[in-house]
Order: sequence, then C-alpha cells, then structure tokens
Amino acid sequence: MPSRKPPPYLDTVSRFICGATLSDLPAQVKDRAHWVIADSVPVIAAGMQQPEMKAFVARHLASAGSGTVWVVGAGRRAAALDAALLNGTAGTWLELDEGNLFAKGHPGIQVVPAAIALAQEKRVSGADLLLAVALGYEVSARISRAAQVRLSIHPHGTYGVIGAAIAAARLKGFDFRQMRELLNVAATMGMATSRQTLLDGATVRNIFTGHSGYMGLTAARLVECGFTGENDGVANVYGKVLSDTFRPGEVTSGLGTDWLITRNYFKLHPTGRYVHAAIDALEDLLAKVPGGRLDVGLIKEIRVRTYMLGAMLAEKNVTSSFGARFSVPFALASVLYHGRSGLASFDEHAVADPNVQALAALVDLREDERHTARYPHEQPCDLAITLADGSVREGHCTVMKGEPANPHRPQELEAKFFDLGIPVWGEDVAKRLFDGLRNLEDMPDFGAFADRLSL
Repeated sequence: MPSRKPPPYLDTVSRFICGATLSDLPAQVKDRAHWVIADSVPVIAAGMQQPEMKAFVARHLASAGSGTVWVVGAGRRAAALDAALLNGTAGTWLELDEGNLFAKGHPGIQVVPAAIALAQEKRVSGADLLLAVALGYEVSARISRAAQVRLSIHPHGTYGVIGAAIAAARLKGFDFRQMRELLNVAATMGMATSRQTLLDGATVRNIFTGHSGYMGLTAARLVECGFTGENDGVANVYGKVLSDTFRPGEVTSGLGTDWLITRNYFKLHPTGRYVHAAIDALEDLLAKVPGGRLDVGLIKEIRVRTYMLGAMLAEKNVTSSFGARFSVPFALASVLYHGRSGLASFDEHAVADPNVQALAALVDLREDERHTARYPHEQPCDLAITLADGSVREGHCTVMKGEPANPHRPQELEAKFFDLGIPVWGEDVAKRLFDGLRNLEDMPDFGAFADRLSL
C-alpha cells in the first residue's frame, strides 16, 4: 500500500480549524456569523409551512427516533441527524437563504442546520456554536472558490457537506488528525446534483441542502468510528469529479485574515440570486416613475440585458411557485403587476394569474457579455420598458442589494426575521429567539436556551 502523505494545504486548513478561537475572529466576521444564523432560522420556519415539507416531516418522524432538537417551524423535536435533514431542506424552499457569490452558492443554510442541531444535542455554549458556524462556512466556501465546478452541477449538497462536517467536528472537539481525516471523508459524501432542477422548478433540489447537514454530521460520526478517506479527497473530488480545476492555494491564501463570510449577501426577494439584479433594475426604474407604478396595460416590451447566470433564468412558461423563483420574466411581471416582491407575488395564485403570465411573455432576456465579464465583483443588469406611446423607461443595477458593496441595513434584516417568524411562532417567541441568536456569545448553554422555546 502506498504511503499516505497528506498534502500541505490540508494540514494548514486542519490546524487552522482546530486552533482558531472566537477571540481570533474580527468583529465583522462575528457579526456576519451572528446574522447568518439569525437569518437562517426564520427562513427555515417559513419554508417548513409548505405542504410538501409538512408531509415530509410527518412521514420522516413517524419512523425516526426521539430527540431534543428543534424541527424549526414544525413544533416538533427530533435527533440531530433528522433535524439537520429536515431543517436544511426547508431552508431553501422559499429562496430567502443567504449566499455568497465568491463561494458560488449558499454556505450558510448547509452549515447552520447541522451546527444548531448538534449544539442543542451536546448543550454547548452559544460562543462555541458561533465559532463552529464561522469556521465551517469559511473553509467550505474557500474549497468551492478553489474549484471550477461544472455549470451543470448545482452547488447545494456538494461543498456544504464539508462545511457542516467541520462545524460538527469543531463542536465535538476533534484534534488535528481527526480534522484532516474528516475533510477527506466529507469531500466524498456530496451529491451528484443537477442545476437543471432549478430551471425545471423541480423541488427535489431542496433536499440537497438537507443532505449537506445530514451527511456532514454523518461524516463526523464516521471519523469517530475510525473510517478513513482518500489521501486528498478534496482535490480528487473538486479537481477531477465535480470540476477539472482545483487550486489549493485559494483555500489557504489569506486564511484567518481575509474572510469570505464577510463577502456574503442576504436576500429580501424570495427568488434565486441571479434574478435579483433584474428586480433591482426594475426598482430603479420604478423609483423614477410618479407614484412608483406603471400602468401594466400600456407595456409593450420589457428588455433585459444581464450577465450569463441571470440570462439563463429565461423560462416564461412557469407552472409552479418554486419554478417562479427562478424565472426573470415571471419575477419582473409579478412585481410589476402586484407592485411588490413578497412571498405572495410568487405563490401558486400569482403563477396562475393570466395577467402576470401575459406580462412575462413580453420579456426579452439576453446575456450581455460585457456584463458577464464584470461578474461576480459586479452583477450588472440593464432594463428598458417600452410603452404603448413609444416612450421608454430605463432602470439599472450595478451591484445587487445585499452584497457587501451595497448592503442591507440591519433594520431590514431584523424586519425580515419578524416578518417570517411571527406568523409561525408568535411575537413573544420570535422576540426571545431573535434576542438570543443575536447574543450567542453571552449564552452558556445553547441547549438550555433551546429547551425554553418551542419552534
């Protein structure tokens, strides 16, 4: 058998994960980690109200063992593995979970459900939970950045397994050798995901993030039991299987000083991220219109030019609420018709509305290669609406709202928390939960905190 000499970058990463302390994290990193957790929980709760999720919870827990961990938004408790699966799946249903363009996906909703579940079960401190989330997010995001994963592969359910595993291992107190083994084990436990699921509006796509949490926790358990991984499973999977290019230097460069979590975004529109540039351009256009509304009956054409990933979301024949969240034509039509981008603008009633469908048919969406060249540092979109009298109204987006260069205000994120949470939990529980999640560093026992709240 050939000798197993791990590559240096895995040693560097493993030592970093094991040695980092909360005091090592810059204030901005801790603040972002707080918000990633606080933003994820009500997003999960709202997604859990979907009929498919209610059915999934009922069937899954009917044959699962008992546990103490929140099934968020269901008012149920389960073991950590089951809760991570269910909460992770619900978290992407409404397309309101945070993400990171530089990580090429959504690290938070793949790490947070597993970390919260294990933190409850092991009754660790809130500070430990905060650190575990920050580390799992950061290292998995860097691994994704270092690869050029094929466009046909959906990023959910891939590197998120590594992030969830890191968070779990940190909460379990893994040493350096265990952590290095974990990276190699977890790397091979992702899914062969398909991006076509979102283009087809296929809701099986939502299990991908549930898979990350479930398999991340399982990977940590396997290492505890003595299972081993490849010598460099990370590079093999992310440089040969999911991608043909993997640059280890991008995993370690700036590690501990240049944090990708500080370059994340938060969502206020319940759509795929690449739709947001078009919505922002529309909002820019409407801000110049008296009263902020156009007479939709006078619209003759809606011309959109944007970067490649946004231009891919061109489906006009939308037939489901989930599919509506990945259609630029539908999003623009629904916002124009309803005057807002809230959940109701993307529900089944909105999808069935012939007025919205007629507006969507007027959208001419195409890639502008100059815009693609500016992505991901900018996310440009040009929008022009031609009216019946021949006049043209224009709107533009350069950097989407929520990106670090154009951030949402904390008050907007807080409002989102309560808008999603209060209908599920009531005002009192929502307020106590928000206060606790925003002050994790002062919490000696996260499990005890969770015991006092029924979510």
